[in-house]
Amino acid sequence: MALLPNSKLFHKNNKVDPEKNPKIVENVISSRPPPTPAKDIADERARTNWDLKEMHEFLEGSEAKSTEVIRLYQSIERDPILQTRPEQFDLTQKEERQVVAERIDQMSKYIETESYSKFRRRLQLMTVIDPSMGIRILVNLGLFLNCIKGNGTQKQYDFWAKKKEAGSLKQMYGCFGMTELGHGSNVAGCETTATFDEESDTFIIDTPHIGATKWWIGGAAHSATHTVCYARLIVKDVDYGVKTFVVPLRDSQHNLLPGIAVGDIGAKMGRQGVDNGWIQFTEVRIPRFFMLQRWCKVSRQGNVTLPPLEQLSYISLIEGRVGMAADSYRIGARFTTIALRYAVGRRQFAKNGAQQELQLIDYTLHQRRLLPYLALTYAAAVGTDRLEVEHNELLANLDKGLATNDKLLLKNTINSTKSMFVDSGSLKSTLTWEASDLIAECRQSCGGHGYSSYNAFGKTWNDWSVQTTWEGDNNVLAMSAGKTIIKNVQQILNGKKLKNSSLEFLNDAPTLSKAKKAVIRIKEHVDEPQRVLKAIAALISKFAVDLIPISHQSWDAIGAQRVTLSKLRCHYYLLETFIERLENQVKANSPIRPQLENLLKLYYVTNILGPFLAEFIRFGVIQPKVAQYITSIYPQELCLRVRPYVIGLTDSFEQPDNFIHSLIGKYDGDIYNNYLSAVKITNSPRNHKAPYSEALEQMLNRVSIDERARFERSKEVEALLSK
Repeated sequence: MALLPNSKLFHKNNKVDPEKNPKIVENVISSRPPPTPAKDIADERARTNWDLKEMHEFLEGSEAKSTEVIRLYQSIERDPILQTRPEQFDLTQKEERQVVAERIDQMSKYIETESYSKFRRRLQLMTVIDPSMGIRILVNLGLFLNCIKGNGTQKQYDFWAKKKEAGSLKQMYGCFGMTELGHGSNVAGCETTATFDEESDTFIIDTPHIGATKWWIGGAAHSATHTVCYARLIVKDVDYGVKTFVVPLRDSQHNLLPGIAVGDIGAKMGRQGVDNGWIQFTEVRIPRFFMLQRWCKVSRQGNVTLPPLEQLSYISLIEGRVGMAADSYRIGARFTTIALRYAVGRRQFAKNGAQQELQLIDYTLHQRRLLPYLALTYAAAVGTDRLEVEHNELLANLDKGLATNDKLLLKNTINSTKSMFVDSGSLKSTLTWEASDLIAECRQSCGGHGYSSYNAFGKTWNDWSVQTTWEGDNNVLAMSAGKTIIKNVQQILNGKKLKNSSLEFLNDAPTLSKAKKAVIRIKEHVDEPQRVLKAIAALISKFAVDLIPISHQSWDAIGAQRVTLSKLRCHYYLLETFIERLENQVKANSPIRPQLENLLKLYYVTNILGPFLAEFIRFGVIQPKVAQYITSIYPQELCLRVRPYVIGLTDSFEQPDNFIHSLIGKYDGDIYNNYLSAVKITNSPRNHKAPYSEALEQMLNRVSIDERARFERSKEVEALLSK
């Protein structure tokens, strides 16, 4: 298209040369004013009109827990061994394992000087910033000792945990020998054998073939002195299924014992600081009393007793799932803080000829990408706090019931255990999946800078990924939870209601499943949290009833639907807890109340109603005419309400810079100075030649092809040899 004579291109403004006189701007010298992300973040922080302490207490559940968490943050950032530093992102596997070993040594000193509950909270926080260190300690204190506590007698636990000091990270170090090369989720299918030899009163632990090799065993490669081995109990040629045995691996000089073969399984996606290993047993004999015999007992004569309460032996696996659900909250808090601080401080593209570029957070798409995750993190905070409390109460009641032989208490505890398996399984699976997506979305929202290791996304995502697999593969856990929900609904329809269970809301299934009228019929209904909670209960009930006939034919055929039910159960749990805590803990005139109400609604609209809208409409729980309001109109309205306060809402997590451990996520908001300064320190600009520079220079300065061929194909040679 030809340009017209009056085109603006023919009427250029007078050119203005850039300012060349240097000026001192803050701590660097600039010729022109630099970006001011710190000012943008400070300005938005000034909008915070509530007490951060009150909000943090809401998230943590109590003033005491809030105070403990903040003091532990302070302790960690002051400890020269536990604190984080940018250069740690450059560590090799060997160097990372050295740092992890030093941190474990340092943590062992805290376990001697502070209460066990405080130490476990310290460990939980450290696991967020150093998951390799966290899992190496938790394998011993959690999986190893909890297995002994859950499966062994009190005397067995006292011996290994106290007398042998495994509970103090001293004398011995245990690992958890469950998974095998050929079996992971199917624990009952493990093939390592423990054959009772009546003559010598010993068990013979053996790896019968390659598939029975213990695999992925954290700490086995170099650290563990003992393992709790899951093996098939064989007495007088009868296979009694998988039981647990304490098997020594190394002697007091840390040398392998006869019949024990171990090795490192090698490089992994993440958690390079963990020495995951494999173990093979060749006719390893252990005393009969090394079998954990709280439930299953083998006498000197080879008589086997299998009591009915053996189902409680698997309760030791729950603690890890509860912990990973809580980790999801703190990981979510950490990375929404980084991404939202960056979104406020980062400017890109000017609108309508404006002098200043627009903040990322002011783009509606950016709000829709990040703010639902912020709301989810708030919901996860209150939900996982409740899960921790209920889990602790369950363990206390179990210990009390067994100690006093209180049959009524044990009966109620068994009922609570069944619902705890569902709750911990659904929250662990759903929240670790959500956290994985959250890290990835927050990383992408930070553009190229999110790809830098120094901003924590890459290493954390790689380290986090295994959370969706171990301690129960997420799909397997979710299918199990979904199966239990369907069975409970069927039981209720048959007239037997649930008692002493967190699933008692399903007792309304007979009414909810038959209801013809939609729970959410007009857009105003979406604004009612209790109505939304009822809508989720109705969907679970209708969905479960619909699946009962198919379940009679094949549970596998409804695997995907069972996973969906598990996710819905998780969200019901979080929403129920959020509503109750808001009503019971926050006064009507409290400045945090409107913020929490907006986050509550943003949570359920964008994380429940929207993602599961097809199911809500299919089962007639939500009328189709409300769909556009749920998916488009109301979410953006809620985002606009939350948007002005994102700095205060992330500050309310009270996570310090040393815990955030990201150059672009620091509290002061000085994104570019923080980033460049640290990069210069960790990668000195004086090192302008690489160790491999010789190869680059050889490439650049290589001689011509003719010279490398000794000019044997040149025109001169052709003329000479052609005569």
